[in-house]
Parts: sequence; C-alpha cells; structure tokens
Amino acid sequence: MDGGMEAKVVEQSSALDQPSLPEYLVKTYTWAYLTPTSIFLLDNPAVMTAILWGNLPRLIRAACVEFEPGQRVLQAASAYGNLSPELAAQVGPEGRLDVIDIAPLQVAHVQRKLAAFPQARARVADAAAPGGGLFDGVCCFFLLHEIPDDKKRAVVDALLASVAPGGKVVFVDYHRVRPWHPLRAPMSLVFKLLEPFAYGLVNREVSAFAAARDQYTWSKETYFGGLYQKVVAVRK
Repeated sequence: MDGGMEAKVVEQSSALDQPSLPEYLVKTYTWAYLTPTSIFLLDNPAVMTAILWGNLPRLIRAACVEFEPGQRVLQAASAYGNLSPELAAQVGPEGRLDVIDIAPLQVAHVQRKLAAFPQARARVADAAAPGGGLFDGVCCFFLLHEIPDDKKRAVVDALLASVAPGGKVVFVDYHRVRPWHPLRAPMSLVFKLLEPFAYGLVNREVSAFAAARDQYTWSKETYFGGLYQKVVAVRK
C-alpha cells in the first residue's frame, strides 16, 4: 500500500476505544445519519442545497475561505454535500485535513468522498474529545444545532482547545432569523419537528457556550436574512 493510500484509510481502533453512539443521536437522527438509505437519499447536492434554501454552496465557500493552503485543519463532524472535498482542496497537498465523526457509517462514507485527496483522513471520534493534538484551524459545519445544550458546551470548549495560539475555529450554523423573514414560520416548524436542539443555538450566541470565551477574539457574519451565521473564534 503506497503512502497516499495509507493516508486515506479510516483509522480503525478497537470497539472499546471507539465512542458509543449517544442516545440523543440514535433517538433523534437515525433517519438522517445512521442508515445507508439516509446517506443515499440525503447526501445529494440538489437535496442539500434545497434543504438550505439554495445556500449550501455559499455557506461552504464562507467556511473554506477561512483556511489557508498548508494548514492542518480539523472538520468536527462529517457533513453531507461537498464540504470535506472543498476543505481538502483548500488546505492543498502540503496541508492536512482530519475529518471526525462519532458514527462509523459516516466516517466510512466521508472517506470514500475524500479518495482523491491523500492529504485528508477520516476517523471515528467525538467532537467533544477530538484528539489529534493542536490544529491551525477547526471547521464546525451545522453540528451545534443538532446536539443538546450540555453537549454544545462540551463540543465548543473542546474545539476551541484544539487550536494553537493564532488558530481559529469556524462555526457555520443556523441563526435567529429576522422577524420579517418569510421563512420564519416554516423554519420554526422544521425546528419543532425535526431539529429539537436548534432552539438552544439560535436563542444565544455561540460564544455563550464557551467557558474560556475571553481567551478568543470573536466575530460573526449572518446570511440569508439572518437564518445562517458564521462565527469565527481566534485564539489570542
């Protein structure tokens, strides 16, 4: 096996070393992430772009532009769409992309998507305990709205601690929509029926989940009438 192929192998650890699937994930999101059928139906560019009201390409670009060639970057969870290949292309052959996910099925899937990028690897890990040492940057793309508030705090703290001084953590996710937005009522229904943990995110700032928030410089941009946000935390 050559070096390129070695970089593409999903890291395998014993069953005792791998984190178990949390109850909230199995209960709430089996339909979306934990079956081959869900991957087949949802990991489609047209489907994901429609789910994000046409904003998927824009939001992926907004995330990727924060990183530079040659950097070592962590993607904090697998994501449907082409985020992982775009991040791998952004860091380039001199960089390194680590993609983690707590679900082995998702790790195997993203590994296939990264087959053309020897600088990228996928491994099973919890975003609240990502491992891998310090990174130049971390990308957390539409993860926080899918986890309970106590888990949000653990994940935010762990990701912030994963960057070296001067490094950045980029959060792209839902945001409190403007009162006049025509999608305010439909998105409220979506959150109520399908995304029960989203309210914990849209009702407060991402920085509010950070125990050591003063050790970072925070900035925020919103998109599409406030429905989406990009929050960047740079370690001082």
